[in-house]
Amino acid sequence: MTIPVRPVRHPERRRRFDLGTTTMFFLLLAIILCLLAFLARTALGIVERRPPWAAVLVMLAAAGALKCRSGWRRRSAAKYARRAARALEEAAEKASDSLRLTAPEHAVAAAGVVAPGEPFGTAAPADPVTAPVPVPAGDAPPAQPADATVQLDPGCAERAGCAGPVSEADYAELDPDGFEQAVADLCLHHGCREAEVVGGAGDLGADVVAVAPDGRRVVIQCKQYGDTNKVGSQDMQRFGGTCFTIHEADVAAVVTTSDFTAPALEYARQCGIVCVNGDELDAWRRGTGPGPWDLADTGV
Repeated sequence: MTIPVRPVRHPERRRRFDLGTTTMFFLLLAIILCLLAFLARTALGIVERRPPWAAVLVMLAAAGALKCRSGWRRRSAAKYARRAARALEEAAEKASDSLRLTAPEHAVAAAGVVAPGEPFGTAAPADPVTAPVPVPAGDAPPAQPADATVQLDPGCAERAGCAGPVSEADYAELDPDGFEQAVADLCLHHGCREAEVVGGAGDLGADVVAVAPDGRRVVIQCKQYGDTNKVGSQDMQRFGGTCFTIHEADVAAVVTTSDFTAPALEYARQCGIVCVNGDELDAWRRGTGPGPWDLADTGV
């Protein structure tokens, strides 16, 4: 194997003093100075004898200097423009080359194949097809229709504002008292030992008070709002100031047929208040979702 050897640069040699070259340099310098002096004297003589001609010559010289300067500027601008165009062309070529190079890599990654140069195992695996796990006949839960509603306790029809089974659409038709009673009935249906409506004038934010299956005291505030009206942070702050200190709640929850604003959710998260929106209320009603006390256990 041959190793390239860099050429060694010899140090520059100092030029020796040459008397003939030095004499010729000064001689040429003297000639140039004499010519400049002669031209200056001639110009002064023309100015003294013929001032108009001198003015014309000065104007012609100035015009020639300006023309040469403008031409030099145009040439410089054109040169800069050509350089900029070349730079743009090179950048466009590099960008197109990089796009052509990266396009196959993206295609390979989308196909789930390891691209050249990547370590094995970096490609996303295909979704496995999982076979259904057989469930013993004795452990299988009873099938529930998608539009099934929770049957309330037999005494529901005798209560004011509650007329039998309550569906998602019926919540909008109930009056505020009926909605509070429907939430209390949901608590009873899903295992609460006790549930009563305490809402009214001077309730201090508590509409339903229940005892969870594990014995915890559940205090619920009901908000029967439309889809466009969300529970705000002010409503949440008013409830948060009384639910724990005055009502001595173990689980505090706000149940609404609508939704919550982001500040309200943040305040509820900081204070430990459970938020149940319209979708979660419907899931709780169907029996496919947890109750407020279960959501408190999960920290939601």
